[in-house]
Amino acid sequence: MLAVSKNISLGFIKRRKSVGKNIIEQSFIQFQIGAYCYAELGTMITKSGADYAYIMETFGPFMAFIRLWIECMIVRPCSQAIVALTFSTYVMKPFFPDCDPPEDSARMLAVCCILVLTFINCWDVKWATNVQDIFTYAKLLALFLIIGVGAYLLCTGNVKYFTFDNTKAEVTSLALSFYSGLFAYNGWNYLNFIIEELQNPVKNLPRAIAISCTLVTVVYVFANISFYTILSPDEVLGSSAVAVTFAERAFGMFAWTIPVFVALSTFGAVNGILLTSSRLFYAGACEGQMPEILTMIQIQRFTPTPAVLAMALLSMLYLTVSDIFALINYVGFATWLSIGVAVLCLPWLRWAQPNLPRPIRVPLVFPIIYLLASLFVTVVPMYASPVETGYGVLMILSSVPVYVVCIAWKNKPKWFRHGMVALTRFLQKVLMVLGKTKSTQV
Repeated sequence: MLAVSKNISLGFIKRRKSVGKNIIEQSFIQFQIGAYCYAELGTMITKSGADYAYIMETFGPFMAFIRLWIECMIVRPCSQAIVALTFSTYVMKPFFPDCDPPEDSARMLAVCCILVLTFINCWDVKWATNVQDIFTYAKLLALFLIIGVGAYLLCTGNVKYFTFDNTKAEVTSLALSFYSGLFAYNGWNYLNFIIEELQNPVKNLPRAIAISCTLVTVVYVFANISFYTILSPDEVLGSSAVAVTFAERAFGMFAWTIPVFVALSTFGAVNGILLTSSRLFYAGACEGQMPEILTMIQIQRFTPTPAVLAMALLSMLYLTVSDIFALINYVGFATWLSIGVAVLCLPWLRWAQPNLPRPIRVPLVFPIIYLLASLFVTVVPMYASPVETGYGVLMILSSVPVYVVCIAWKNKPKWFRHGMVALTRFLQKVLMVLGKTKSTQV
């Protein structure tokens, strides 16, 4: 299950808008093809860091830094903010059954969720992994309960909402809807981040991709089918916590169980993002593209405290945006643009370095299809949702001056270098952390 989605809450299995049919299935086709392309890249370039490593090998440090910036500054913290907001919505929904929970209260509860998990990840790695295991089981149990009840309702003839009436077929609406569909599956490339630690990657990487992606797709599609057995499309789209609405109709006096399970699920998802992000920071620092402090370990707890704190602070910054679908647009645009560049590495390396060992060789038609799909979900939203995609572009372009000042500019003045060393040492003393490099250690 490691290769699969970051396990976003049940609230985002639904479609963002009623557009086209089978968005979930179409999203599955796109990410399955992308995962197949990543199988070749992962067995050809056996470095941890996934697409960051592939872009570094293919297009050099500048493009790789942009990808690193997108992932560390936009995708990971923004995704964490989305899931934390979903957690707070499900926790508060039973207290506000007839309306949406107050935005400020939801954001404050999301901050509390992030702070609690930040403490756990800074205190003990075993605690963090135990939290991940326990809350993953809670998520699966909630999904299986929903699917089981949905299967019963389907067998008893509840099919009146299985129609495509009033479906929007505009290209712009279709492109934006893919962001929500693909967001539910996001994380299929995470196993490539630890390819160096994977035993027999030639055999196990494609196997993990095939099994996990298929399993997640089946579970998500069946959950959607269950929702529509008793909920109309308008009710699904109008609910901020669709699993709660479903439980109120189907579970009766036991309806409280679903929001509890979903809240546990999203709590675990936030923990998972915090737990895995330190690897990406480490991969970037090994290439000299991230601050040294982010690779350091707390000397008493042996946890990546600076990286965890940096991710938590960035996530809380994104919580100032209350529109959760705007956040999905930010992360969707940045994610699929950068992953499209990573998939471009495959045909480029076929041409530039044909003699590289390729234990897995993907037909070129697959990366071509994926690149065309990536163009569709990144170019069309620029017209359909210019504000959100404009913010996404600005956040991406903000990497350029950072790269010029911090990486490309080699002959920095002494005051700048001494200032950075002093800042690193100060943070080391405050956080009680040490790294492998001796130059700035206390």
